[in-house]
Parts: sequence; C-alpha cells; structure tokens
Amino acid sequence: MHRIDLHTHVLPAPYLERLRLPDGSPFPIPPAPLDGLEATMERYAIDAAVISTGPPGAFLGDVARAVELARVANEAIAGIVRDAPSRFAGLALLPLPDVDASLAELSYALDELELDGVLLLTNVAGTYLGDAAWDALFDELDRRGAYVFVHPGFPPHAPPLPQHPVWLYEFPFETTRAVASLVYSGTLERCPNVRIQLSHLGGVTPFIAHRIASLEGREPGLATGAPAGALAYLRRLYYDTGLSNHAPGLAATLEVTSLDHIVFGTDWPYADLPAAPGDPAPDLAWLEPGDRARVDAANALALVPRFAPLLGGTAE
Repeated sequence: MHRIDLHTHVLPAPYLERLRLPDGSPFPIPPAPLDGLEATMERYAIDAAVISTGPPGAFLGDVARAVELARVANEAIAGIVRDAPSRFAGLALLPLPDVDASLAELSYALDELELDGVLLLTNVAGTYLGDAAWDALFDELDRRGAYVFVHPGFPPHAPPLPQHPVWLYEFPFETTRAVASLVYSGTLERCPNVRIQLSHLGGVTPFIAHRIASLEGREPGLATGAPAGALAYLRRLYYDTGLSNHAPGLAATLEVTSLDHIVFGTDWPYADLPAAPGDPAPDLAWLEPGDRARVDAANALALVPRFAPLLGGTAE
C-alpha cells in the first residue's frame, strides 16, 4: 500500500537563518529539518511527500526581505526535490503582498526551478486570498492551471484569548475566512483551473458549509461573485487530512465534496502521530480499503503528477 503525504513542512537552513523578526531576533518557530521528515516517512511507511515552508512565509513587514526569503527558500526546496525527485515535490514561497515580485518569483519557481506548485497563506498583512489586489496573481495561476496549497497564516488581529495558541482554533478559522473570501470575491468563478488544496480538511469550512452558502439567500447582494452557489465551489476544492486524520472531520468533508478530493497529510513536524510505527492515521481505518488507498495516495496525482510512477503510471 502506497502513501503520499501532501502536507509537510521543511525549513531549509538558509531560509531559517534569515527568518528574523523586525528587531533582528529569530522567529519563534520549531525547526523542521529534512532528516526529521525522512525519519518520520520511514517510521510510517510514507513513500513521498510534498514540502513547503508553511507560516510565517516570507513577509515580516519588509518587502525587500520578503523577496530575499522567498528566493532562498525556493532554491533550497528545489535542491531537495532535484536530489530525490521521486520522493519529494516542492511548493514555492511567494513574496506577497508585492504582486509584481510574486509574479516574477512564480515564473522563476515553476519555469526554472521546476517546483510543483505554490504555497499561499490565508492572509498576508491582513489581505486575504480573494482580495482584488491579488487578482493578477490568481489570473496567472489560473492560466497555468497551477497547484496551490492554502495554509493558514497568523491572523491579522490579536487573539481574543491569548492563553490559547493560534493553532488551536484560529488557524482553522483562518482557512475558513480565506475560503469565503475566494468564493464570494468571484475568484473561484473567474479562475476555475487553479487546483486548490486546503489544509486541515478546510478548517471549519465543511462543518459550516451550508451556513457559508446561506449568504446567497439571506444577503444576495453580497453573493454575486458566486453565481454557481458556494457549495459548488467548495465541492471542487481539495482537502488534506493534516492534523485532521479523524473520522468526524472526514465524514463532514465527505458531505461537501467527493472522496476523490480528499488527500492524505500529516502536517509534519506539527503532526499528532501515533506512538507505534506503521499506520499514521489509524482513525481512518473505517474507510473501505479501496477508498483508503485513494485517500492515502491515488488522489494525490490530480495535484502532483510527479508521483504517478510510484503508482505505476507515467508522470506528466
């Protein structure tokens, strides 16, 4: 049985060394070395993985520094992929909120470094993914039919309960805010070719999907950007199981989309994995074996065709 992990993070040393707060101090983030990921893959029989830096991304208040951080990260990730192209795929970091610089880095990352897609955080400096300021970027992603991994970023507000870490519920809420922004801005209607993967089974999106869709009936003037209805757009997104490898979350997601849009993820190094080696997601054992195999590996090929040979196919 094959397993492809579409949600892992690696922080290459050159990127991590430059990742500093405005006062010059290191950004408080756990290390995510490649050898740690490889050990986890070995322990849980994971054949291949998609790697990205994850939050905080590139922008920490300085656009020029963001451009530098993105380039350093992308070249390092591309090096990992080049060294093991059947084992790793890589996602590019973009220096948003600078759209022109992001378009240039997108071209470099996909065309020259041959990375497999891009990482987009839910917001950068308070600008969410559906904002008109980023239309040119999404238009280019659509033209390319790009693979986009949407990961929660830090919220642009102070947590109302500071004793709770942001990952506890702010991150799932962040993903849901970004999804609603993409739906009702008209971005998903305008850009049907972008292949979007949402972290953590879409945050709380599946559970409140019908509430999100109710905007059309309750305040139709705010829903004109989603003429097909919100549920139609949610159905075509992909949802990874990172930190969500549990039956209740998956059951809710399967009410929103089909099984072929569910992909396996761990969210290493933040993953909550079982102590015993072997199956990294034993709570998904209720799936029929064929369905589990699709979630664990086969569905990934719609986003990362690089891994087709692993399953006996041909890479595009």
